[in-house]
Amino acid sequence: MVMQGRVHYYEGYSMDQVTFPIRVMQRLGIDLIILTNAAGAIAPEYEPGDVMVLTDHIALIGMAGLNPLRGPNLNEFGERFPDMSQPYDHELIKLSQQVAADLKIRLHAGVYVCLSGPSFESPADLRFLRGIGADAVGMSTVPETIVARHGRTRVLGFSGISNKANLDGSTITTHEEVLQAGQLIVPKLTGIIRGVIEKINL
Repeated sequence: MVMQGRVHYYEGYSMDQVTFPIRVMQRLGIDLIILTNAAGAIAPEYEPGDVMVLTDHIALIGMAGLNPLRGPNLNEFGERFPDMSQPYDHELIKLSQQVAADLKIRLHAGVYVCLSGPSFESPADLRFLRGIGADAVGMSTVPETIVARHGRTRVLGFSGISNKANLDGSTITTHEEVLQAGQLIVPKLTGIIRGVIEKINL
């Protein structure tokens, strides 16, 4: 099953609506989800057009009270307090790294932080995010991952690095830059995901 795009919290949707497709997939019996996003680079070695496999995340959006599991627990999916010690499947991360190496694609491995958006981050925001261990920042993926893991669905996540964070405010990030970087990211992600699917052991 493939989704074309997603809805975002910043568009005015509730967390239930943002994560509803994950619940549908779980009802259909899907036990592995591959999530992708566009993200800004915080790690200084990342460049626009690069790809990062997610090893962990920082759920700032949840710390601000927007956890998608807030409210009555859906016991048919999972327990009230699900474990998040391994949000992204370690075996799938290793497999994606092997596939990328075979394809000679540079694949970073790092921590993704989710903000609500839609405004881009201020220089002070970015310095704070770097200080707490984030390598890339975006406006999606974490709510879906939390709901997926609540339902015991395995997750593999990738960030396409769409722009380089500016920690001193000397340059401006534009939506056009993000779109241009996407043209470099798509063939890399396509190759990695195709290779993972071909080799995966379900």
